[in-house]
Amino acid sequence: MRRLLLALGINAAALWAAAELVAGIQLGDRFEEVVVVAAVFGLVNALIKPVVKFFSLPIILLTLGLFTLVINAGMLILADWLADGLVVAGFTSALLGSVIISFVSVVLGSILDVKGKRD
Repeated sequence: MRRLLLALGINAAALWAAAELVAGIQLGDRFEEVVVVAAVFGLVNALIKPVVKFFSLPIILLTLGLFTLVINAGMLILADWLADGLVVAGFTSALLGSVIISFVSVVLGSILDVKGKRD
C-alpha cells in the first residue's frame, strides 16, 4: 500500500511539474482532480504502455530507444482523453511534458526509494 501511495504522489508531482513548466499542459486546480489524473496516468502507463512498447519494439530498436519518447507522449495524450482534469494542447506539449514527467519521476523515485532497494 505504501508503494502505491508513493507512486501516486510521484505521478501527481511529476504531472504538476509538467503543467507548471509547459505552457500547453493544464492540470486541474483541485487536489482531488490532480489525484484522479495521477491515478489515470498511472493506470495508462501500467496497462497500455507495455502493450504499445511490445508492438513497437522494432521501431524502438531502430531509433535506439528514442521512439519511447513518442510512446510516452502518446500515453500523456491518452490520459488527457480519459481524465477531465488534464488538458494537453498538442503533440509538442505532450512530448515536452513526457520528458519532464520522466525526469521528475526518476528523481523522486530514487530519492523516496519507491522500489525498496535501499537497506
